[in-house]
Amino acid sequence: KIVFVPGYDITLAKRLVQGVDVWMNNPTRPLEASGTSGEKASMNGVMHFSVLDGWWVEGYQKDAGWALPLERTYDDQNYQNELDAATIYATIENEIAPDYYDVDKQSGLPVKWIGYIKNTIAKVASNFTTNRMLTDYCNQYYIPQSARFGKLAADNSALAREIAEWKHFMAEEWNNMRIVSYTQPSASYVLSQESPLVSEVVIDMGRIKPEFIGVEMLFTSTDAKGGQHIQEVAPFELVSFENGIATFRATVLPERTGMYQVGTRIYPKNDQLPHRQDFPVVKWL
Repeated sequence: KIVFVPGYDITLAKRLVQGVDVWMNNPTRPLEASGTSGEKASMNGVMHFSVLDGWWVEGYQKDAGWALPLERTYDDQNYQNELDAATIYATIENEIAPDYYDVDKQSGLPVKWIGYIKNTIAKVASNFTTNRMLTDYCNQYYIPQSARFGKLAADNSALAREIAEWKHFMAEEWNNMRIVSYTQPSASYVLSQESPLVSEVVIDMGRIKPEFIGVEMLFTSTDAKGGQHIQEVAPFELVSFENGIATFRATVLPERTGMYQVGTRIYPKNDQLPHRQDFPVVKWL
């Protein structure tokens, strides 16, 4: 039976999480912002069953809930919905229900199911607390940024000055780079294991050293609304550099099927920059 519950609020949620055994939330990939109702349920020892999107892609643990895969099988949403529905029914019938009704003959308790409850509280709920959040901020942001500041400020800001000079030089010389040749796939190119894509870019570097740039080919797909999404990035390797002329080459083998748009871009590269956004310059071919 399916029951629609109107007026869902905190008061009603308190009652639901006390009486439910499995909390299901299966959004369309990748549209789930978070899924805080599932987090709340896990705090109460309720197992979660959802697609690996939103919070569940981080929260899922084996033997503490169930999950649909993050990757899509079909681009067509109707086909994907049918597959997800079949997977949900199969999981309930073959995994969830048998474990729920598996009662130990001596104790009369569903030992395996109780184990799931304990795992949910210990392994899942414990990772979604303010303490864990603040620890992540400290370890991933505040402490590294403090160390980064110390490195940049040392020796009268020697490294900061070096990076600033490099950026100034690259900004002045960026448009002086000249594309000598670029072999690219035709609009009807068919990529396969037997026919990998080999692309080559020859660049007159001017005064820029080849180690100061990166070249990469992007494969994108287009969604129903016309938005483009990067599916794969193939880096080019420097194969020769002579008299200011650099040759970069990439050999690409497909990892998944489909129709893609292909583009190649050049970007500045410096080991002292932790992120590309620190110098957002790009040249599309």
